[in-house]
This record gives sequence, structure tokens and C-alpha cells, in this order.
Amino acid sequence: MISIAIAGSAGRMGKLLVANTVSDPELKLVQAFDVQRVGEDAGEVAGVGKTGVIISDNIDELNADVLIDFTVADSSIKNIKKACEKGVKLVVGTTGFDEEQWHEIESVISVPAVISPNFSIGVNIFWKILEFATPYLSSYDIEIVEIHHRFKKDSPSGTALKAGRLIKDILEKKGIKRELKFERSGLSPRGEEIGIFGIRGGDVVGEHTVFYFGNGERIEITHRALSRQAFASGAIQAAKWISRVEKPGIYTMDDVLGF
Repeated sequence: MISIAIAGSAGRMGKLLVANTVSDPELKLVQAFDVQRVGEDAGEVAGVGKTGVIISDNIDELNADVLIDFTVADSSIKNIKKACEKGVKLVVGTTGFDEEQWHEIESVISVPAVISPNFSIGVNIFWKILEFATPYLSSYDIEIVEIHHRFKKDSPSGTALKAGRLIKDILEKKGIKRELKFERSGLSPRGEEIGIFGIRGGDVVGEHTVFYFGNGERIEITHRALSRQAFASGAIQAAKWISRVEKPGIYTMDDVLGF
């Protein structure tokens, strides 16, 4: 049985991860961390009944096979460092890391870790479709629009950023240079760019569309997350996979899914 610790266990994703862990016969929830609901039973907070696992705000107590972290960038950096210090494998779904933070993660990783901006199986297929389509549509204007709930803090989303960087890299291999552009205002004629724009409102779980605009036609490739369960299922799959990996380093959902 794989012992699981969850960081951010009182948040929207954290509660879902607690519920998924508790219901999975291959996993055992052994620790839960958060700065909210400290001292409460993680299962009761998640709505799945008592588990005997009490939420703690002290990551120094970490002791599990795998830590699943869906928090915020600053907290996640601290949790990653502690997991590496303790020899605990990682599944990290936190987004919003800046370039400096990402370099810091790369420099400290000493355990096997799956780090992805999106653990949805469908989104990872979405990225593969973009890899296939983009070389054939390299002359088209390309724009990316993402929509999320009003409480999402980072913009654009990590998923949209990965899509933009993926497309940019594919085009560069064909000798086509396109920069990523994140806003337009005033006089802002379209140039050779990939626009990435975020919309925030309501309770939208997550929606991403890549537009390819040609003369007389338009192709739209869209992924819509209808429930956070899509992310939780992928994270649980990643936790099981990384538990069997011995070589330290950063892995992606491509590795988990065998792409």
C-alpha cells in the first residue's frame, strides 16, 4: 500500500484528493497539510467521514511515500524542498511558478517527481493534438484563450502557457519565430505572435481553446474540464506511477501515460 500525504488538503482540489485517496484500495492517507482547518480531521473536512488523519500546518512532520501538492507557488517551493530533504516522492500540480522559481525547483529535485500544470488525461491528449496540428498550420494566425473560475490567482493558466510554449517551439523548429503576447490595448496591430488571454468568472473549472485562423477558415481545438475530478484522477494515477520510479528527476504526464 502506498502512503500518501496531501498538501493543501483543505482546498478545493485538496479535499477531492483526500476523498480519492481514501476510496482507493492501493493508497493510504497518512498525512494532510494546510494552513486552514488545522487540527480537524482531513476526511471530515473532505466530506468522507473520519480518517484519523489530522490536518497539520507543519510540513517538517512529512513522512510518506508520496506527497501530492496542489497549493500555491511559494508554499509549493517550500514543500518540494522538504520532500527532497525527507526522501519523499512528489506529485505537484501547483501552477504560477515564475522562471526563477522553476529554476529553483530544477536545482533542488533529488527525488522522483511528477510535475505538471494539468493532470487531466484529456488535457494531455489536447497537447498531443496541438503537436500534430501545428506543423500543418504554421502559416495561420494562432491565439489561445483560457477561462477559469473567479478565484484562480495566476493568469494565464499553466495549461495555456504550456500550450503556447509548445506551439512556439514547434514553429521555431520550422524556422518560424513567434513571440508569446499576453495583452493588447490601444493601437496594437497583430504581428507575428501567439496571443494568450485569460478570462475569469463564476465557477468555470477550466476551459482552453487554441484558435488557428486561416484565410476563409478557422480551426478551434478545445478542452473543457467539467469537474475537478478530471485533475484528481490524473494526480492519483501519477502518484501510483511515481511510487514505482527509483531514478530521481522531474517527470511529466507524458511519462505517466506512456507517450
